[in-house]
Amino acid sequence: MNCNETNIAPEVLAPAGGPESLQAAVRAGADAVYLGASAFSARANAQNFDGQALKEAVSYCHARGVKVYLALNTLLQENELLPALELLQYACTLPVDAVLVQDMGLFLLARACAPGMPMHASTQMSLHTPAGVRAAYEAGMARVVLSREMSLNEIAGVHAACPVELEAFVHGALCMSVSGQCYFSSMLGARSGNRGLCAQPCRLPFSAPGGTGHDLSLKDLSMIERIGELAKAGVVSAKIEGRMKRPEYVAAATHACRLAADGQPLPPDLMRNLGAVFSRSGFTTGYLDGRLGREMFGTRTKEDVTGATEEVFSELRNLYRQECQRVPVSFRLTVHAGEPVCLSVRDGDGREAFAQSPPPEAARNKPVTEERCVEQLRKTGGTPFLAQEVSCDLEDGLSVPVSLLNRLRREALEKLEWLRAVHEPVAFSMKPFSPTPHRVYPPDGKLPLRARFANASLPEAAKQCERVYLPYTTVPEKLAALQEEGFRVALDLPRGLFGMEQALKQRLAEARDAGVTHVWAGNLGAAALAKELGMTVHGGFSLNVTNSAAIEWYAAFGLADTELSFELALSAAAALGGELPRGLVLYGRLPLMLTRNCPAANSAKGCLHCTAAPELTDRKGVHFPVQCYGACSEVLNSVPLWMADRLAEVKQMDFGVLRFTTETQEEQQRILEAYLRADGTPPAQGTFTRGLYYKGWVMG
Repeated sequence: MNCNETNIAPEVLAPAGGPESLQAAVRAGADAVYLGASAFSARANAQNFDGQALKEAVSYCHARGVKVYLALNTLLQENELLPALELLQYACTLPVDAVLVQDMGLFLLARACAPGMPMHASTQMSLHTPAGVRAAYEAGMARVVLSREMSLNEIAGVHAACPVELEAFVHGALCMSVSGQCYFSSMLGARSGNRGLCAQPCRLPFSAPGGTGHDLSLKDLSMIERIGELAKAGVVSAKIEGRMKRPEYVAAATHACRLAADGQPLPPDLMRNLGAVFSRSGFTTGYLDGRLGREMFGTRTKEDVTGATEEVFSELRNLYRQECQRVPVSFRLTVHAGEPVCLSVRDGDGREAFAQSPPPEAARNKPVTEERCVEQLRKTGGTPFLAQEVSCDLEDGLSVPVSLLNRLRREALEKLEWLRAVHEPVAFSMKPFSPTPHRVYPPDGKLPLRARFANASLPEAAKQCERVYLPYTTVPEKLAALQEEGFRVALDLPRGLFGMEQALKQRLAEARDAGVTHVWAGNLGAAALAKELGMTVHGGFSLNVTNSAAIEWYAAFGLADTELSFELALSAAAALGGELPRGLVLYGRLPLMLTRNCPAANSAKGCLHCTAAPELTDRKGVHFPVQCYGACSEVLNSVPLWMADRLAEVKQMDFGVLRFTTETQEEQQRILEAYLRADGTPPAQGTFTRGLYYKGWVMG
């Protein structure tokens, strides 16, 4: 059910990086919290919750009517699938209310083992189009956490196209890159953002032409005062970012969202303190309003830091010093001669608890009155309960001491709290997963090659590639001509499709009319859209396939083949099973970031309409090219990946991929010849990288 159809306030979803933040979120008014366990969470450096702590957290929240969503939203290697399922099995016993996932392999296995556990598509899945969200919904996702870069109009378009629950961020840090599409920390330091270990290199100085010197650092988002607009667009859950933040921040953001969601005014001092406890040169709503550019960029300044005084923190701690009386209950007290004094308490869900004492004595002075009983039973302070109704059945002339009323109230509420904390477990049955070993049949023993080009001016050697990927903007006449010349042409679809789904449909229809029926898709939304049009889809590296179960999911989804993640070590990639053909990127300036806010447009003049790739320069003088494509820009690595002299070490792959970005046509020809010869010749000039193929990512 959607908020804008029922005028229901959106769920306030708060981060819980540890027990104190969890308590702060609940007491400040959260409807739900999201948290990580001791492993497989996209915030591996948060305090998180081990087994017993997770159990206590779920009990604490459920007793207070708050839902708990467990984040298992990292990419998994083959040997991590079973431990992740065992963690899911434990979560089902508690049970948590939903699980967030990024890895489609884990999703596949979780659906088989625990079909009754709601699964939420993490923002790490980079979902931002109607086709992508619809594909996730049809696969069985109960909720989709949308990419942070979407506008309100784009969110409304997704909502109109698909009935799945939508969750969107309302406050907190904005990554420069689309979530799930950042490899900067991974490639520069083997600390993968897809593993919850991002080292945040984007917050360091990176300079673009005419920029500010911090051209990869955005201000934080704050849409709290306009939370109703999110609900109107179809958002049912307003999410606060911040599992790495202090409890005071969590309390301030949660309380502000609670007030805004309930239509209450926001106290100026609360919003001032929220900005003081953490901000980066203020806040922005640029993405949601569809206004990009310099206004969205910001850093953590001295003024931002010094505003977070102990006085501010102390004031914010007041927001969660006491229990939030959020659970309405009804009391009924029965006092009859010769019968035990009985107090029952009932919540809105029908749970009922009882407390009793020995029969009352006759009153020596003043008998007990209904007024006195109601007064005492309403004193539920220090508990999560609010006495909404108190009824009394009192026989005249009897005595019930105040101390007894207090004890009965306390015992009944403690029992009710325990009853509310206990939920039926979600059924879980461990299913064996034994993918078939992968068998490769390369023609004449050589690894077939594919190549991706930034324009349609192709070198002659590209005719020897089994497929060449050209920009989706290539005109149909050119596509037809290249096919006549002997090039095996396919379209390269953008990973960032914000607001351009209809335009891409038209492009695909024109390409199909020109005889092109194959596409490269590095986003679930692009793949789903091409599938709907009957095209053959080749999966890209940015689908983040890292295990055999993910390969199986994409095979069932309908891909013809897929590239594996370039975050895998060669040995890990070679060990994957399944029948779907797979390949690896073996050359190119690897895309480190996919960003809707072009860093080269962070100038006083805005977009510079570059004819050549501009460059970002880091504090060490290293240059990173930037190229715009589709609705986004890609920040490319400073040096290319080179594997021409190591092709013999690329095992169990069906093809290799060369990605050309800034190279001239002559350079493309030379590089293609080196890979086609596979004679071990290194690049003629310049430096290069082996990426993560010989070390893999850091284990979280």
